[in-house]
Amino acid sequence: MSAPPLPQSASGQIYELMHGGCTPTFLTALHQALRRHPAPATADPAGRDARLTARLRQLARALPPARDLWRSPEQLATLIAWSAAAEPALCMTLINHTVLGLGSLICLAPDHGSLRRQFEALETGRTKCSYLITEIGQSNSHLATRTIAEFDPQTRQFTLTTPDQGAAKFSSTAAHGVPRTGVALARLTVAGQDCGVFPFLVNLTDPSGPLPGVEMTSPVELSALPLDYAYVRFNGVRLPWEHWLRDDATIGPDGVFHDPLGSPDQRLQRTLCVGQALWATLPAAASALARQAGLGAVRYARRRRTQGRLAPGAPLLDYRSQQHAVLGAMADAFALTCAASRALELWSAHQSARPSAPSSGADPIGFAPWSAVSQPLSAYKAHSVREAARITTLCQRHCGFAGLLDTNRLASYRGFLEAFEPAGGDSQLIFYDLGRALAEEAAAPLADDATALPRAADPLWWPALLRRHTDRLARRLRTRRDALAMAAGGHTTDSFVVWNPLLDEAAELGAAYAASLAAEDVTRTLAAFTDPETRARLEPLAALHGALAARRHAGSLLAAGTVSPADLEELAQTTDRLCDTVLPQLDWLEDAFALPADIVCSSLAAEDYSQAHAQTLTWKHGALS
Repeated sequence: MSAPPLPQSASGQIYELMHGGCTPTFLTALHQALRRHPAPATADPAGRDARLTARLRQLARALPPARDLWRSPEQLATLIAWSAAAEPALCMTLINHTVLGLGSLICLAPDHGSLRRQFEALETGRTKCSYLITEIGQSNSHLATRTIAEFDPQTRQFTLTTPDQGAAKFSSTAAHGVPRTGVALARLTVAGQDCGVFPFLVNLTDPSGPLPGVEMTSPVELSALPLDYAYVRFNGVRLPWEHWLRDDATIGPDGVFHDPLGSPDQRLQRTLCVGQALWATLPAAASALARQAGLGAVRYARRRRTQGRLAPGAPLLDYRSQQHAVLGAMADAFALTCAASRALELWSAHQSARPSAPSSGADPIGFAPWSAVSQPLSAYKAHSVREAARITTLCQRHCGFAGLLDTNRLASYRGFLEAFEPAGGDSQLIFYDLGRALAEEAAAPLADDATALPRAADPLWWPALLRRHTDRLARRLRTRRDALAMAAGGHTTDSFVVWNPLLDEAAELGAAYAASLAAEDVTRTLAAFTDPETRARLEPLAALHGALAARRHAGSLLAAGTVSPADLEELAQTTDRLCDTVLPQLDWLEDAFALPADIVCSSLAAEDYSQAHAQTLTWKHGALS
């Protein structure tokens, strides 16, 4: 049975934007592999693991091999996006397995040929991969990894050891079912010398359970994103030379370690290079979930009648407050889609560069290593997941009881997105480091930019306002930082004493910078549309995104003097006019935003919610006496 086609409007440039520019052949294969799965969901860990493994293998059979997906970033991003909409737990499995696990082998294993059997087992899904980076005993553990890989010069092997309970790893893994392999980050020691943090390939389990030297807890439940999670320790696990994913580092026959990168911080940034793939593809997933949430909320509001005494029988969407929420969700989801496209473009460009070259825009490691790996991509990650979580939460609230039902998917979307607030690089730490870096780059206070801004109904207004606002925040933060350093008696401007009182302001600046990137991406995307009709349909949506964002951030904008109270008062009328312009375009927008119904499998996204939901119910009839 063939899969139903994508919506008819999914053609041309809007099709490329929504689906990453992938070919119809690839999308059809992906659709066939992801469409409604016959096995029911189960809370039993073994059954859940078996079902996700079956889906992983089905995708491996249907799609190009992982090494080819890595050469085609748009296909990898679309796989992550569609799988998130189909089942967030499956998407997290793919991220662990394909993006972080296999990605580490593809990027960092020079002895790739000697790992051919392991690689093929992972690529086909016969073995599942877990990425073991976080250690449970301390925050920011990535900066002080305590798991040790000690080099033995006699055997040229490594011994992997967890020194104590605080250094146990946490990841999505299990001691049952399909064999598991881990990519574990550990601190390499050679003749007692700390040589930095590297990934190591570790066989964790076979079908009977953990392998010798591997210790795993029973499953740790996390209902927001249900997978098999466990804590993992290593007790003298022996690893062969080729399981060291050493990149271009080596240990000579004389036992001397050599790393051309030259420093532990540079090595850590390189070890975490797979983070760039995650940050480039995760915005595609976030934007896809935001689009499906907005689509479902709009369809629900269009057909749901309210019996409020002011307007009995009126559709929910007649209410301005509902329009601001659900049309705003569509507008914000469109902005995230533009940002996701740009993030993927940046990663593709970096992929084309020399593999070991430092990422452009990288900063020294501060609160966390993430912005040091890539400033713009880490910003896209943090902004996308936080915004998509906000959008999904808003749509849940405006769909009432229906928004909370598991079958309508918004709860699982929200759980996935909120899990990625700390996962994949903690978003708040990213904003701290972005703010610190931007303050460092800020010019001394100058006269404010007096250039006239476009009208608020113009899509160019919000990006221009954010540029001005980010500049004001950066100059203000630098001034306060310098004053605190002087008052602290000569402390350096990167000391804890100076920055501790300024962390909230640094996060505010970092978030504004990330939002500014996304706002610029919206105007860049609109300018690239050659079809005037498509551009005319999307421009009011882009302007609505800006107007509503400005109202949400009114406090920050007013405090910095970026806008006046009169500007904000005018925004209320502008928002209503933009909603009136967007409403006639809803049929087209719904069609463009929709993923195939048998992938999303949500009654909320159906044309008629009540009818679709009724078809999912089974009634039991009491016998009449």
